[in-house]
Amino acid sequence: MKAYTLGLYEKSMPSDLTWREKLMAAKQAGFDFLEISIDETDAKLSRLDMTQEERAGLVAIMNGVGMPIRTMCLSGHRKYPLGSSDPKVCARGMEIMEKAISLAEDLGVRIIQLAGYDVYYEESSPETKERFAKNLQKAAEMAARAGVVLGFETMETEFMNTVEKAMNYVNMVNSSYLTVYPDIGNITNAAVSYGTDVLEDLEKGKGHLAAMHLKETVPGKFREIPFGTGHVNFEAAIQKAWELGVRKYVTEFWYTGNENWRADLVFAKQMMTHILKKQDTERQVA
Repeated sequence: MKAYTLGLYEKSMPSDLTWREKLMAAKQAGFDFLEISIDETDAKLSRLDMTQEERAGLVAIMNGVGMPIRTMCLSGHRKYPLGSSDPKVCARGMEIMEKAISLAEDLGVRIIQLAGYDVYYEESSPETKERFAKNLQKAAEMAARAGVVLGFETMETEFMNTVEKAMNYVNMVNSSYLTVYPDIGNITNAAVSYGTDVLEDLEKGKGHLAAMHLKETVPGKFREIPFGTGHVNFEAAIQKAWELGVRKYVTEFWYTGNENWRADLVFAKQMMTHILKKQDTERQVA
């Protein structure tokens, strides 16, 4: 058994593919699992209301293809944040949280990546931060009941763009089920902005890092940057994450209409596997 698993972000493929087609594409490219997206669109949020029959059907497809869904990128809270000043929005955010945990249970998802926002489309304030913290405590209790791990994504906004900032809330809630699932591209941009060190920031999450998003960025830009064209030092980041015990990684990139998107999957897999295998080999030699 190899010492790590490497997953593929669902949005790296055309959205009109069926689940079977997405899972097959991930398998053919050599990935170990797929990360499902639950973003703020109605189409993705509707997945939270899949019937038991539909959930069982998706599990059957996973088993048939031999490609599981093991992580969830839950960015729907951008539209319905847990710290919102609007009680209806906040209630919807908590409903999304509860339904996401339920879906994770039924599909076999191990980790839900949470968006690190108290609010997004409104001004942050001491009140939104306090509300966020209270609802986060409730979310961690829901996750504990289900045995599903929550992990903060380090975002592109000031509120939680570093591991250190995410750890403030992890320590506050103090639950085994609330961790950090850092985005190496985002924290690289934050390090450039603040004049700090990416690896030192990762170190601050020691003992609380559930997985890592492998995403390319350039200063000031946070998405749709092809691997190898940005400034993220993946080798150093993976080496540090490995030292800190991270063994689950996800390549995060987007399908943008490229006809050769399947080749992009293979390139991402091969690039990251080359780095990860080095860590595994060094571990075995040691």
